[in-house]
Amino acid sequence: MGVGRGELTDATWARIEPLLPVATGRGGRWRDHRQVINGILWRLRTGAPWRDVPAKYGPWKTLHERLRVWTADGTWEEILDHVIVKDDSIGSSPE
Repeated sequence: MGVGRGELTDATWARIEPLLPVATGRGGRWRDHRQVINGILWRLRTGAPWRDVPAKYGPWKTLHERLRVWTADGTWEEILDHVIVKDDSIGSSPE
């Protein structure tokens, strides 16, 4: 399966994955973090309502709740800080 437009590349995912919390066992297994992040990114990129997020990313309520939790505990900011700094330096060519 290929990476869709605007979805996490394998290289970016390799940097993000260690920043994410592991499932604690309470409430069952978490939906795949990469799938959820791709869904969150889709929603943020398009500005569409949460209910319009494509089903391939999982239930919109899961995406919304995960972003809410990660924003509250600082995980989302850490992801953005880490990836934006790294991605800005990749592929940059001096002018």
